[in-house]
Amino acid sequence: MNRFLKGAMILTIAGIIVKVIGAFSKVFIARILGGEGIGLYQMAYPIYQMIVSIAVSGIPVAISIMIAEKLANEDMRGIDKTFKVSLMLLTTVGAIFGIGMFVLADYLVEWGIITDPRALLGIKALAPAIFVVTLLSCFRGYFQGFQYMVPTGTSQVFEQTFRVVTMVGLAYLLIDRGLHWAAAGATFATFPGVLAGVVVLGYFYYRQRHVRHELRATQNSESIEESTSAVVKRLIALAIPVSMANIVMPIVMLIDMAIVPRRLMDIGYYMNEATTQFGYLTGMATSLVGLPIILTTSLAASLVPAVSESAALHKLDDINHRSKMAMKIANLFTIPACVGLSVLATPVSQMIYNTPHAGPAIAVMSLSIVLLGAQQITAAILQGLGRTVIPMVTIFIGLLVKVFLDYELTAIPELGINGAAWATNIFFGLAAILNFIFVKRYIGSIVPKVELIKIILSAMAMGGMASVMYSFLLTLVGNALAVGFTIVGAIVTYGATLWLTRAITRGDLYNMPIIGKRLLAKKRQEEVELYDEEY
Repeated sequence: MNRFLKGAMILTIAGIIVKVIGAFSKVFIARILGGEGIGLYQMAYPIYQMIVSIAVSGIPVAISIMIAEKLANEDMRGIDKTFKVSLMLLTTVGAIFGIGMFVLADYLVEWGIITDPRALLGIKALAPAIFVVTLLSCFRGYFQGFQYMVPTGTSQVFEQTFRVVTMVGLAYLLIDRGLHWAAAGATFATFPGVLAGVVVLGYFYYRQRHVRHELRATQNSESIEESTSAVVKRLIALAIPVSMANIVMPIVMLIDMAIVPRRLMDIGYYMNEATTQFGYLTGMATSLVGLPIILTTSLAASLVPAVSESAALHKLDDINHRSKMAMKIANLFTIPACVGLSVLATPVSQMIYNTPHAGPAIAVMSLSIVLLGAQQITAAILQGLGRTVIPMVTIFIGLLVKVFLDYELTAIPELGINGAAWATNIFFGLAAILNFIFVKRYIGSIVPKVELIKIILSAMAMGGMASVMYSFLLTLVGNALAVGFTIVGAIVTYGATLWLTRAITRGDLYNMPIIGKRLLAKKRQEEVELYDEEY
């Protein structure tokens, strides 16, 4: 259990570091490129993201499932073959998509998909990164299958660091040659970033050679070697549904972009007003919701191989226990984050974005923190069980409902942009509920009701305290300091109420990575000392 949670913690810390580095980079790059240059960058980079989502986003999950299964059965020969076949397959896929992007870039401009021809150079500059990112995905899936998350987390930090440094450096050096050259330099920076990530993972792979040698020495003689075609078929069968589920989010953004501003104009908003409202939702509210989700994303990535390992050994109790622990940790963080962001939506909007007007959309969207977190955890459980098609189907069902609700709710004058926010909440909630139904069918319930009620009550007590504390401090120290002090007070209040309601027990603390090991060691030492005193 501790290994699974330790992996999640490592990925969470790496995710936070990556977000912080990315936030600083946006400040520097905006100063160099300005709004027009950022526009050219944004015309190129989403195309790369879409291609990567289609080509490789499901690969790490698929490889981690296959590796975890074979590791559970002590089949090191199977692990080696899975990795080598995956590497060859992804090298081919990366080359095809990379060359395809370079060649077809001209047609994107010719067909009018890209409206500004100056973005062409930036699109072509991303082609080498597509080839390398496929290799990156393969290595990450391999290590995640071992539930060894240090390589993945380290590579993420190195990738982001090299990308940001190169991005700012090239944009600064090329700005004199023209804005399109500077924007292209910023997009090209993705290549050295992913290359740095591959180098880091290659180093960890080399360091692991002794472990692989020991595992080969204990090879299960009864394991049957799969053919290359069988490995490829299984990899594709697992990866495609995950990839399809992952491209839904870019599709959601495109749907919002196509429907929401138009429906706002239908109820009387001018074009600039509709665009501004749309910016409050997608540029501000969605960005804030994405921060707490770093934890659940990391939990999901760590949970997949843990469930796969237990499923291969037919340990249903272990799967249920790990799933409950993941769900409890997700609830412990997402529920208070939802309540806190809802209570402080307008003050936070004023502090971060220098406008209070995004507050209502942020307050509504805060519910997505809980719903998306639940969807991610339940999807990870189903993926770990090898049921990768189910999360894809539930996501697409939710997506169809969202399209309908986007169109209907946004056009209600009393709701406006909040209607689109509610449509997103319902989208995530429906997908999560459907996932829960299937999870319960396969492994039983993973959410103890009493425990959930305790967490909700603790979060509500925290929210009430935060509301009162902010109102009191606002007149004394101003908005920014009031928000800061209130957040600190809210964390203390939430921790205290969790302990009072026994939503967190000593057993939970013993399961925590790092601190759990120390607390357990201290407990055992106290038991030894007590035994010595008695005898």
